[in-house]
Amino acid sequence: MHIIERFVILLYDRTSKCTDIDKARRKLFARKNNVQLIPPTKAALEEHVKRAVYQGGHVWGQILLPAPELPPPTNWGWSRTGEGQYTPYWTRLPEAAHSCIEMVSCKCKKGCVSRCKCKKAALQCTALCVCEGDCT
Repeated sequence: MHIIERFVILLYDRTSKCTDIDKARRKLFARKNNVQLIPPTKAALEEHVKRAVYQGGHVWGQILLPAPELPPPTNWGWSRTGEGQYTPYWTRLPEAAHSCIEMVSCKCKKGCVSRCKCKKAALQCTALCVCEGDCT
């Protein structure tokens, strides 16, 4: 898993010396301050790798067999719904608290308009914003 982590880190930051993906996430977020520009967590990456191995090793590995014998996908990064369908199991980590959304802040000086990060995220400006929530 260390090699895969290092590979993914380099996809997001080719100059990084980090070998731990969670540490790289923190450093990249501190530098870029954009959650869309950071790699997945280690837990999410592990689940993704499981799904890729299942598809590549089991499904495609038996594609030419008339009756392939596949292990249950629930051990390979998938969960089964009540209707019997399989959906990706994204991570073992708990969902981030909704209060984290308050960390979004804009740099508007006055009159938040179309370029405002908060408005784009359908949020109200807060005290963390440069405008201090006083958008008029």
